[in-house]
Amino acid sequence: MTDEPFEDRRTGAGEPLTMENRLSPVLRATHRVTGALGRAWRHHWAHRLRIWAAVLLVSLTGVVVGTMLLAQSDIPVGPFRADMSISPSVEGGTEVDIPPLGSLHLDSHDGPIHLKVNLGSLDQQRTEALIDDPTAISAAGQSAVDDVTRGVLQLSLRALGAAIACALLLSALIFRNVRRVASAGLIALMVTGGSLGLAAGTIRPGSISEPRYEGLLVNAPAVVGDARRIADNYGRYADQLAELVSNVSRIYTTVSTLPVEPSGNTTRILHVSDLHLNPTSWNVIKTVVKSWDIDAVVDTGDIVDWGSSAETTYVNNIGQLGVPYIYVRGNHDSSAIQAAVARQRNAIVLDNTMTTISGVTIAGIGDPEFTPDKSETPPAANADDPATTPLLSSGGQLATTIRGANRKVGVALVHDPAMAPPLSGVVPLVLAGHTHKREVSILPAPAPPAEGTAPSPTPVPSGTPTPPPLETRLLVEGSTGGAGLRGLQKEAPTPLQMSVLYFDENQNLKAYDDIQLGGTGQSNVEMQRNVVGAEKPAPTTDPSVFNGVTPGVRRS
Repeated sequence: MTDEPFEDRRTGAGEPLTMENRLSPVLRATHRVTGALGRAWRHHWAHRLRIWAAVLLVSLTGVVVGTMLLAQSDIPVGPFRADMSISPSVEGGTEVDIPPLGSLHLDSHDGPIHLKVNLGSLDQQRTEALIDDPTAISAAGQSAVDDVTRGVLQLSLRALGAAIACALLLSALIFRNVRRVASAGLIALMVTGGSLGLAAGTIRPGSISEPRYEGLLVNAPAVVGDARRIADNYGRYADQLAELVSNVSRIYTTVSTLPVEPSGNTTRILHVSDLHLNPTSWNVIKTVVKSWDIDAVVDTGDIVDWGSSAETTYVNNIGQLGVPYIYVRGNHDSSAIQAAVARQRNAIVLDNTMTTISGVTIAGIGDPEFTPDKSETPPAANADDPATTPLLSSGGQLATTIRGANRKVGVALVHDPAMAPPLSGVVPLVLAGHTHKREVSILPAPAPPAEGTAPSPTPVPSGTPTPPPLETRLLVEGSTGGAGLRGLQKEAPTPLQMSVLYFDENQNLKAYDDIQLGGTGQSNVEMQRNVVGAEKPAPTTDPSVFNGVTPGVRRS
């Protein structure tokens, strides 16, 4: 098949229709376009445009780098130190980090600037000033808004200076031309100043009442729920940490007036329980450990709220106490939390095991259930036999372990007091928590063996007087964390409670100091010395009902 001839419009001569003839118009057009682009690229205006584009790119890079690295400031807000920083952002807004609880996100302004605030540390000098002048606490709350406003202005000026300086430095290294360096600085000034102006012009003060929560705060109905109630009490809650520091300072003047000072061979153990993720608890515990020369701290569980992996960092404070920390798991503590506690260099986790600290042997077992959502314990396998409930079964396991030990055990640790009845007559002292209410009682004596049961394997010579049954005292500690965030749900905040226990060389409890600090927003501190035998603990007579709770049924 041959190419068909065609008529040339210029000459009329016929030429074969080849592929080269078909592409030649396209090639000629491409060549013309390429030439035009080349001439335009070599034009002096195009050269200037490339230079200004490079200056703009370098200036924006300097703005971003300078803002990210240097736009940070440590701002005093009342007794606190707030770490504030600015970073480029498309959406804008404000993020407030409250470790370890999570963060709040506020749609406070439009982009391109994002403000981040990290709360969690105290300014030592400002705190001491508040302690010296009690009226300064209320004044600090009133000046908090001014502190924040002044801090944001200071941070904005720092961000503006950092952006300009970094843009100038970067352009000087690249261009080595005074005009281009000055142009980069001017662009940085316009971009950063314009961004700050846009943020200031679009501020929405009402956004603070509509925050978005992340982390553990989403599980805090006291914070996420009634916004009006929180607004009414915000000033009272904001001063909590400062007032606690002030309260603890009063302990030093109080302890010298207490009667019955323990002797030099006394072992001092601090009993804490139910911290429930309250970060302020650690400061109070550290102060008491140092002031009372504590030998060890025992924790009867519920150190966190939900048992999540995000909460494991909370227990890192244990390593800073400087004394052994003996812990049993609570019903809010997962196995991950227990493992995190065990990783602390001074921590000892007891789970149907025992340890000896300063001559006092302590046995303990963790809560058998994990119920962070406060659900009730599942029904017992045999509803007619309350001894088959998981709580009583765990208490029975610990009692068996203590009986099988070849040494005297002075203290048993459980989380829920409903686990304590099987320990009656087995150990002289049981420590518990869970109820968020301090109680002292004597466990009912164990029932005698039923008729027909085997006699004691150890024969008792005739005429030997029968030793009196061992009396078991139960000390239920209140919440050392003020019940955590749930402590804010009540009209009267839950107080922070802990006790210092004094043991003699025979592992006998001789006295204990009850320490109570006012809950969130309150400024009172109370201490009471209790001498064992002089106080009157309430006896518990009905073994089927303990502290008003049927054994095995959750109350908190």
